[in-house]
Amino acid sequence: MSGVRCTNKYFGVFLSFILIVSFLTGCAGFPYAAKYSVSSFGQETGTAYNYPTYASDICVVNSDINDSDISLSEITSAGLFDLNKRETLFAKNVNEQVMPASLTKVMTALVALKYGSLEQVLVAGDDVSVTESGAQKIGLKPGDRMTLDQALHILLIYSANDVANLIASNISGSIDEFVEVMNKEAKAIGATKSHFKNPHGLTADDHYVTAYDMYLIFNAAMQYDTFSEIINMTSYTTSYLDSKGTSKDVNITTTNGFLNGNKSQPSGVTVIGGKTGTTSAAGHCLILLARDTAANPYIAVVMRDTDSGTLYNDMSELLKEIVN
Repeated sequence: MSGVRCTNKYFGVFLSFILIVSFLTGCAGFPYAAKYSVSSFGQETGTAYNYPTYASDICVVNSDINDSDISLSEITSAGLFDLNKRETLFAKNVNEQVMPASLTKVMTALVALKYGSLEQVLVAGDDVSVTESGAQKIGLKPGDRMTLDQALHILLIYSANDVANLIASNISGSIDEFVEVMNKEAKAIGATKSHFKNPHGLTADDHYVTAYDMYLIFNAAMQYDTFSEIINMTSYTTSYLDSKGTSKDVNITTTNGFLNGNKSQPSGVTVIGGKTGTTSAAGHCLILLARDTAANPYIAVVMRDTDSGTLYNDMSELLKEIVN
């Protein structure tokens, strides 16, 4: 297929790149129970399903690829990647630097899972607050505490920006130090055209990714069972403690329209989970893990769409390529 070269052979200029990301090599599937326990503060999980998680070789996209009738706006970035065949099925503007909005939180989760412990208790400091108008949050205050496991669920399911700050400051000692690790780890997995300035994705100068880099980051995050489990959940209930030891309840549902039933999945395709992201500067963004009727896995990403309706329509058209 024109514009694609898969790195399942060690050659040429990609040799050093492959060595860096060699932890992605191979393929494995693991079934998960429909219910599983999380966190030490007492909570119930939401609905989840059995599904595999995957590691794979990587495809390099050199140019746009569109052998279908998919029509996206000129500014939209999108890609569809077959993880088993290590093949790119669709690509548009995938190497163009764009703002990621809350897709940033996939990178935040990846760093937290690598350097943190799920049982680790996170304590909110003065840097936990998020003041941007309209920003998604659960209203954390200094002294509030929860486990990393709880925080990751709230981060990925509900996309709470104050929880992103909580994770960052506790894992690395400060938000700035955590962001440095985000950038280091992004480069280590080959996401060399991305740069992060915060752990949540609210608009900031010099904060950008590419759709292709998001595929790499998401694929790397899927190597952690906890990440794969969380992105599959439709809801989550937990409680955390404030500075006085009072229990605070949290009841959240997924922001993913395919999982919460607000959007219909294309026939023959099952959306396993993913991450949404929206800001006025970044537009509407979505990255997904999906599978066909034979359980073959795919990563699909759409970035910089104009509105939610267009985003899900474009993603549906992209996912239809899996069965076409």
